[in-house]
Amino acid sequence: MANSGGSRGIICWTKWGKKEWAVTATGFTILSFALIVTFDSSSSSWKKDSKPNQLMTTLNEDYPLVDLTLLRNAKHKGAVCLDGSSPGYHFKKGFGSGSNNWLLHIEGGGWCNTVASCSLRKLTALGSSHFMDHKVPFSGILSNEESQNPDFFNWNKVKIRYCDGASLSGNPDSERENSTKLFFRGQLVWEAVMDELLSLGLANARQALLSGCSAGGLATLIHCDGFREILPKEANVKCLADAGFFLDEKDVSGKPTMRSFYRDVFNLQVCFLYPFQCLFPEEIIKYIKTPVFLVNPAYDFWQIQHILAPDESDPDNNWRKCKLNIKNCNPRQIEILEGFRNSMLDTLSQFQQNRNGGIFINSCFSHCQTWMASTWHSANSPRINNKTIAEAVGDWYFDRKVGKFITAAAIGLKSGTSAPWRIGPAYSTLTF
Repeated sequence: MANSGGSRGIICWTKWGKKEWAVTATGFTILSFALIVTFDSSSSSWKKDSKPNQLMTTLNEDYPLVDLTLLRNAKHKGAVCLDGSSPGYHFKKGFGSGSNNWLLHIEGGGWCNTVASCSLRKLTALGSSHFMDHKVPFSGILSNEESQNPDFFNWNKVKIRYCDGASLSGNPDSERENSTKLFFRGQLVWEAVMDELLSLGLANARQALLSGCSAGGLATLIHCDGFREILPKEANVKCLADAGFFLDEKDVSGKPTMRSFYRDVFNLQVCFLYPFQCLFPEEIIKYIKTPVFLVNPAYDFWQIQHILAPDESDPDNNWRKCKLNIKNCNPRQIEILEGFRNSMLDTLSQFQQNRNGGIFINSCFSHCQTWMASTWHSANSPRINNKTIAEAVGDWYFDRKVGKFITAAAIGLKSGTSAPWRIGPAYSTLTF
């Protein structure tokens, strides 16, 4: 395991330009909505004509925009979004030495665990292609600029839109007779997207990397071995899960909030024979045969807000300021956050012994980090042992060096404590 120390540890606060703040503003809009549909099934503020990510095309004109493609024959295959519309993806063709290499990225966006929350979700881009942006920017791991994406810039790249609410694992056998007409077809959507991409050249891939952010990171772990199986045996195939390692931890009130939530998602949408606990990454990675790289902040603000200190377990709002900005946490809260970080590292202890596995665990207060250049690979990106996430992933994928990076730094408990990084508010490192 590689550890960082001294002033070369990790920097989480960066100076951004217009493009980075534009992407962040859009990401914050999407994430705020995702949190609403994930954990608040009673909300009715999102109407059918709402487009939570409509800022995408207006704020990101400086980034290359890639068109949305709706899946052909999707409805004939039964592969549809929550509302019955055709799922979609964005595809940018590779060039030069990357013409036969493929990088797939699964969009994130939380989950829905009740008929009410899924019914709300189907009125948005997270449940219907009717509300998806027709063009989205490709940056970070999807960028075609070598300076921003040194190892994968010229690969064929696909962003898979996420519209089932169960990390692409929804099973039609779990659909219920009700007036909402919800379609739980995530598994079929995955299979249909793969069929189409295989016809576009994925079947001839020499190198391939399946990646995903948040709920898309969980989907990456779920489908990693299946992805390996559909590609040529001689191909170099690996998987990257970004901010998808959700912990099975009790919250500050002692309740198993995330466990209960995943049980509801599983019972509503999945209903396979294996137990619902298999939705937790710590269980999935025990059985994955394909090499996997895990990127996760030790202080994942989504998990802090919804697993460690969810609103329902904090009725007096004692954690409200801390959840919004880690600099506002009191010493006791810092101690609890350190315990949460240690739980993540303890859970990953066995995976760290996996010779084919890679890890990049930094001490940022953020969520997804591969989606934007500012956190994926730039002059001010978070680093461990002077490696950006992109460099660490590239070294691991091409077997150049051991791919295990875990920052040794922790949050200083005393006021004025010197630390080798600067932590800003949650939105300073927000990506989605």
